[in-house]
Amino acid sequence: MSIPNTRRMKRRPTHSGEILREDFMPDNNLTVIGLASALGVSRQTVNELLRERRAISPGMALRLSRLFGNSPEFWLNLQRAVDLWDAEAAIKKDVRQIKPLHIA
Repeated sequence: MSIPNTRRMKRRPTHSGEILREDFMPDNNLTVIGLASALGVSRQTVNELLRERRAISPGMALRLSRLFGNSPEFWLNLQRAVDLWDAEAAIKKDVRQIKPLHIA
């Protein structure tokens, strides 16, 4: 038996850049230059991600999962949570105006 989670988080989900910056990089002794080199991307790309100015793309999720030995879904789910939070905040009033369909 499962219980659906219908409660909304009261705070914005943690951005994947923060998790990368605070957890993965220190644990693996990585710098911005080292991470960029290991991923095969530019330092600017890594820097924007770490500063939470860039989203995780599917390609980046694949690169990060390969480097750190986890799944691309881990990274994409972090990004999805932030994207949904931001979208809801942006269009909350518009969404509330939509009347749900009641199928008999």
